[in-house]
Amino acid sequence: MSPTPLPPDPALPMSRARFLRLAAASAAGLFIGAPTRATPASAATVLTSPAPTLRTRPIPTTGEPLPVIGCGTYIGFDVARDSEQYQRLPGVLQALFGAGGSVIDSSPMYGRAEAVTGELLAATGSHGKAFVATKVWTRGRAEGIRQMEESLRRLQVERLDLMQVHNLVDWQTQLATLRDWKAAGRVRYLGVTHYTAGAYDTLEAVMRAEPLDFLQINYSLDEREAERRILPLAAERGMAVLINRPFGGGGLLRRLRERPLPPWAADIGATSWAQLLLKFVLAHPAVSCAIPGTSRPEHMADNALAGIGEIPDQAFWNGRSLELT
Repeated sequence: MSPTPLPPDPALPMSRARFLRLAAASAAGLFIGAPTRATPASAATVLTSPAPTLRTRPIPTTGEPLPVIGCGTYIGFDVARDSEQYQRLPGVLQALFGAGGSVIDSSPMYGRAEAVTGELLAATGSHGKAFVATKVWTRGRAEGIRQMEESLRRLQVERLDLMQVHNLVDWQTQLATLRDWKAAGRVRYLGVTHYTAGAYDTLEAVMRAEPLDFLQINYSLDEREAERRILPLAAERGMAVLINRPFGGGGLLRRLRERPLPPWAADIGATSWAQLLLKFVLAHPAVSCAIPGTSRPEHMADNALAGIGEIPDQAFWNGRSLELT
């Protein structure tokens, strides 16, 4: 069951961290097992008052605006329906949509993540708010079609916003099928993904040979190899870019979280290490959206703040990024 929001102490100012905890707890309560006790008036104001929303960047092939922060479902959404973790997930979606976000990325290789995503979107009537992305991860045309049909069923949609060839597995076969599906209106956009620098040579060749709407790639302060050729090529070829592993797979954030933020973090409105690391990723002009994975509403709300307000350009980070490692 979600935690009951604590009423504010009128003698204390509302800190940014306290705001995040209150908003996340209240959001979760709106969706799952909310207690009968009335929501405090101040919490209701937080949830209903107009607030700044996520910045957007255009998808190059259509110009459609895409919010710059989304949510990955790896590990966090691969949970049993009767688990405590599952009970938190509606609050994650509320935090994402409440900030003006939409992108939810999944894959058939993520266990129950697709099915859980579909269940939650259906239960909360949120399919219309979501930009749903998943992947095909198999060999052969018939098996690829079977897997994509199963993804549609699990996600409870008739058409996907984005289907990606996961880790370039049998990419020639699967892209040919995806072009047929796009022509038939079953997917809106198609793309490819990878998450290791060792695959960049092959990835670059695919990007040069194939017209793609999207690329999904790893990029973070401690995994910057994509800066050299992959991100510039995506911009040259007119591809939207989703960033996985924006926290370096989690290791970088774990190393930094016990350290104080650098004094200049306040200059760009960053109040947490997660926000600072996401602002670094978003500083690259080729990046469309970062998709950090989370299963906690307060983390989703914190991540979203990275895409609200100032996003410094790459020049800002010159001479500063080394201070963080």
